[in-house]
Amino acid sequence: MRDIRICFFGDSFVAGTGDPTYLGWAGRVCTAMTSPHYNLSYYNLGIRGNTSEQIEVRWLAEASTRLPEYTDNRVVFSFGTNDNRVEDGIRFVEEADSVQCARRILTQAKEMFPTLLIGPPPVEDDKMNYRAEKTSAAYAQLCQELEVPYLEVYKPLRENAIWMQEVAAIDGAHPAAAGYLAFSQLVTDWAAWQSWFEQDKEDKASIA
Repeated sequence: MRDIRICFFGDSFVAGTGDPTYLGWAGRVCTAMTSPHYNLSYYNLGIRGNTSEQIEVRWLAEASTRLPEYTDNRVVFSFGTNDNRVEDGIRFVEEADSVQCARRILTQAKEMFPTLLIGPPPVEDDKMNYRAEKTSAAYAQLCQELEVPYLEVYKPLRENAIWMQEVAAIDGAHPAAAGYLAFSQLVTDWAAWQSWFEQDKEDKASIA
């Protein structure tokens, strides 16, 4: 039986802030992949307020303590929203720096583990959303270059009434359970995510 372990690195959206069930989208996508044919362990390593630069500093050390060499290991990154925050007229991480940081993270990670990147979702603030859309497009281009699967969630969630309504009702950034469910469905429907579990499908087919 395979021992699959996945580390999710990111910010408050990865942590599931605002969700009264404390599952967020990461917990839901792993719940959806439950199977009697493998053991799945997931580590939610989202930290509220983290930028890409802060994740770069910590991710490898945190992954190394959770992903031993003898297990089937993978990593998922999702960041960008806090990079785009502006306080006193200063952006936390400029777009070019955010992209270069993502390049360093993904280049290192993909040499060690199967790696995925998920882009920043929309919030209530239009200026933040403008920056998020641009950052998401830049991440997509980078991932195409690096051959790392990338999931763009900004547009589908911007058009999702439940996500936007819950974001507006809570704090202008985070949804509740139904919003995170919508996010998780984008991930579970993603071919790159599903491919991580194709061996399980093949095993079940051969048994049948």
